Amino acid sequence: MRIGELAALTGVSVRLLRYYEEQGLLVAHRPEGGHRRYGEDAPAVVRHIRALLGAGLSTSAIRDVLPCVGGDGSVAPCMLEVLEQRLDLLDQRLLTLGASRAALAGIVAAARREAGAAGPDEPVPA
Repeated sequence: MRIGELAALTGVSVRLLRYYEEQGLLVAHRPEGGHRRYGEDAPAVVRHIRALLGAGLSTSAIRDVLPCVGGDGSVAPCMLEVLEQRLDLLDQRLLTLGASRAALAGIVAAARREAGAAGPDEPVPA
């Protein structure tokens, strides 16, 4: 299938499909005419890439994980360690974001008290 067909089937732009190819995530064959041609499995591969990106994996991590993704989107146990490391990293980021949010909420609350604001949803007077 041609790149335009793949884009239409997956809802992913031609530009992004080319990027996936540059990153080694998607394989295209170029017959004599030089136009990209993708295999019948390409729509599933693109869906897997999108799902893994949505899970927070980088394209370099996806390059490692993708060969272990089954047709149904399940990941083989051989990638469990990589995925667990990514999950730990996301958990750490969530903790950091939670602490940052709590600190900022305290600063905002103090500023509202200083400004004499009556409630948390009211704008601070200018």
